[in-house]
Amino acid sequence: MTVPITSLKPDECRPLPDAGLGALSTERGNLPLQSVDVTADVAGLIAGVEVVQGFRNPYDVPLEATYIFPLPDRAAVTGFRMEAEDRVIEGLLKERGQARADYDRAVSEGRRAAIAEEERPDVFTIRVGNIVPGEKVLVRLTLSQPLPYEDGAATFRFPLVVAPRYIPGAPLGDDQAGDGTAPDTDAVPDASRITPPVLLPGFPNPVDLSLTVNVDPAGLDLREMRSSLHVVREERTGEAATVRLDPGERLDRDFILRLSFAASTSLVLVPDEQERSAGTFSLTVMPPEAPQTRAPRDVVLLLDRSGSMGGWKMVAARRAAARIVDTLTSGDRFAVLSFDSVVERPERLPEGLAEANDRNRYRAVEHLARLEARGGTELLAPLEQALRLLGGAEPARERVLVLVTDGQVGNEDQILERVGAGLSGARVHTVGIDRAVNAGFLGRLAMLGAGRCELVESEDRLDEAMEHIHRRIGAPLVTDLALKAEGVDLVAGSVTRLGSLFSGVPLTVSGRYSAQAGADGAALTVRGLAADGQPWERRVAGTVSANAAVRAIWARAHLRELEDRYAVGERSLEQAIVDTSLKYGVLCRFTAFVAVDTKVVAEGGPQHRVVQPVEPPSGWEPPGAPAAMPMSFAAGAVAASFGGAPEMLASDAGGGAVSGGPAPGGPPPVAGGPVPPPAPAPMAAYPAPRPRGRMFAPGRGSARPVPHPLDAVRPQLAAELDRLRAAESLPAPVRLSLLADLGSRLAALAVYLGGHAELSALAADLAEAERPGADLPGLWERTVRLLTALTEDPGGAGAARRPEQPRTRRAFWKR
Repeated sequence: MTVPITSLKPDECRPLPDAGLGALSTERGNLPLQSVDVTADVAGLIAGVEVVQGFRNPYDVPLEATYIFPLPDRAAVTGFRMEAEDRVIEGLLKERGQARADYDRAVSEGRRAAIAEEERPDVFTIRVGNIVPGEKVLVRLTLSQPLPYEDGAATFRFPLVVAPRYIPGAPLGDDQAGDGTAPDTDAVPDASRITPPVLLPGFPNPVDLSLTVNVDPAGLDLREMRSSLHVVREERTGEAATVRLDPGERLDRDFILRLSFAASTSLVLVPDEQERSAGTFSLTVMPPEAPQTRAPRDVVLLLDRSGSMGGWKMVAARRAAARIVDTLTSGDRFAVLSFDSVVERPERLPEGLAEANDRNRYRAVEHLARLEARGGTELLAPLEQALRLLGGAEPARERVLVLVTDGQVGNEDQILERVGAGLSGARVHTVGIDRAVNAGFLGRLAMLGAGRCELVESEDRLDEAMEHIHRRIGAPLVTDLALKAEGVDLVAGSVTRLGSLFSGVPLTVSGRYSAQAGADGAALTVRGLAADGQPWERRVAGTVSANAAVRAIWARAHLRELEDRYAVGERSLEQAIVDTSLKYGVLCRFTAFVAVDTKVVAEGGPQHRVVQPVEPPSGWEPPGAPAAMPMSFAAGAVAASFGGAPEMLASDAGGGAVSGGPAPGGPPPVAGGPVPPPAPAPMAAYPAPRPRGRMFAPGRGSARPVPHPLDAVRPQLAAELDRLRAAESLPAPVRLSLLADLGSRLAALAVYLGGHAELSALAADLAEAERPGADLPGLWERTVRLLTALTEDPGGAGAARRPEQPRTRRAFWKR
C-alpha cells in the first residue's frame, strides 16, 4: 500500500515546475552535474547512506568538473568509487597532499581520476577529471551517520545545498586555494574552497534528484514519520517502511525526516574483525526525571540580524529570542546582543547583566521586535563580548549563552581559535534557523560549551524547538559524568565527550575498548552528580554486535574532537589526525579519497573546466531586496567556474544564458553591482568576477599588533580567581566539585595558549579533586597562587610564550 506523508508546510516547499539546480542551457550544452541519488538505510539510531553523483560531459573536449556540496556534519565517509564505461575504480584514502598529487598527475597524463575532500564538517568538494565528450561518470560515496534523538523522536537530516557564507577579513596576496567566488582572506584562508557560484532563482532544468529512506525500526515501536520541507510518499511492508521524494524536488534545502519511537538505555560493543580483543562501544543512557527547582541563571542571548537572516528567518529568530527572554524569572539576570557588522544592545537596559524583572524583559522584547536583517555576519566580536559578560558570574549561578543564527560564516576556524577555550566556562546553546543551516559549526560551538544545538527549518518547527531550548537553558539534570568499565578496559583518550544529562535528551558516548577474554559480559556504569548534589549512577550491560557503522561513527566523532583541538591552537595534532583517519578509513580535513584509472583517455588532460553552480537556498531573500540580501550573493560569480574558457563566456553572454564575464579585452564588471534585469533566457548565476567578489569588514587590514598570549585569557583567569575567593566558605564537597570543574576549563585554556606547563599540570591535578584523599587545602592554595600570578604578571609565573616558528609545510587545504 502507498500512502502520502503530508509535508509540514506544503505551500512553502512545493517545487516550481521549471526551477532548480542543474543544466545550464548554452550553445555548447549543459552543466556537468546531471543527477544526485541518495539512498539511506535507517536501523534504530544509525543510518547507512550511499550518495551517487552523475556527471556528463556535453562538450567536444575533455572536461574536469568540480562540485562543492554538503553532507551531514556528523557523518563518517568510509567509501569512494568512480564508475565510467565498464570500468570501476575504488578510491583510496590518503593524506590530503599525497591524494592531490596523485590526482593531478593522473589528470595531466590523460587518465580519468576523481578526488573527494572535506572543507568543513558539512562541506565537501569532488573533482572529476578527464570526462571524455559525451561520457557519463558516476561517483559513489558511502557514509554512516548517527540520528540525534530527543523527546521521543529521532531526526534523519540530509543537507542538499551549500548556502552562501559571509567571508570576513582582508584578501590574501598568495595563490587562491580553490575556484570559488570569494577570495581567500586572513580570516578565512580557504574561502575560495567553500563559495560555489550561485544560480539565480527560476533557473530551469534541475538536476535529477532521487532520495529514498528505508526505515527498519530494529525492534522499536515506530509510531509516526513526519517530513519537513519536502513532499514525500511512504510505502509500508510489515514493520519496515520506505519514504521517497516526489519527482521534481530541488536541491535547495535540507531533507528532514522525523521518526517517533521510544528509545532506551543500551550498550553496544563491536569487536574488530582482525583483532577480537579490541573493539568499539556505543553507550546510550536515558536521563532521569527533571526536578521541580533550579538554580538562578545568568543568560546572554546573541541574535544574528545579518543579511542572510532576511525573510522568514528573521521573523523566526525574533520569535525565538523573545521566547527565551520570556522564560527568564525574577531570580535570573540577562543581556541581549544583536549583531551584524556591529553589536547593539537594547538602549533602555542597564550595562552588564540586567535583572530579569517584568520591566527589563519587556524592554528586551520591544528591542527584538524592531530588528531587521542587514549587514554582514561578524560573529566573533559578539561571542567575545558575551563571554566577558558571563565571566563574572557567581559560582552558584548557571552561566548560559544562547546563539540564534543560521551560522553562515566562513571563518569557523578563526572563531574557534579565539573563543574555543572560553566556551568551556559557560553552557552554550545554539539555535540554527535556516533550510540549509550550517549545522556542523553550530554543533561544534554547542559541544565545546557542553550545551545543545537545536535546528529550526521552518516557522512551524519553531514552537517545538523552543520547548527543547527552554529546558536546555535550565541547569542539567546530571553533571560531572564519569565512566567505570567492567569486563573491558577503556582505551585512554578514545572516549568522546561525556558532557551532561539534560531533560529529554539521552547521553550518547562512544570509544574504544580492549578485552583479553572478549566483550561478553562487559558493562559500563555512568556516574555523576544529580541536580540536588546527590551521587547518581546507571549500570548498563553490554550486547555484542557486528554493526561496523558503530566504529565509523566513533572514528568521525573522535576525529572531530581532534580537529577542534587543532583549531584552537594544538597544531602538534596534525599527524595524529592523519594517522587516525587512515587507520579507521574515515575521511577528514587532513585526508582525501582519490580514485585513479590506469587507462589513458585524453591526451594532454582536460581542455575545459567547470565549477558546478548551486541553487540559492529556499527561503533566502532574492536579489533586489538590499536589506535582506546576503552579501555573498553579490559576490557569486559564474566566471570563476568557467576558468580557461573565455571564448565560452564571450559567446554565451550575448544570449543571456551566462553572466559575469566580459568579452576579452572589455572592461571588468563592477563587483556587487545591481543584478541585470531578466533576459529572454534565465540568468545562470549572480554576476561579479571572483577577484572583486570578496566580502570583508571595512577598514580591516592584515597587519595587527601581536598581543602576549595570556592577554586573551587573562580576564577569564581573573574571573576564575574571583569565583574561588567567593567560595572559600563553602562546604568541602562543594569546593572540591568547583576545583574539578575548574580543572577542565584550565586544561582548555592551556590548549588555547599552545601549551602552558603550569596550567596543564594544575589542570591535571584538579581533575582528580573529587577522588578520595584529595588534598583540598593544598589544591586550593596552589590554584589561588597560580591564578594570582597569571593575572598580575604579564609574563605569568613561567608563562609559555609561543615562539615564532617557520612554516615548514603549507596549510593542509593548499597542499
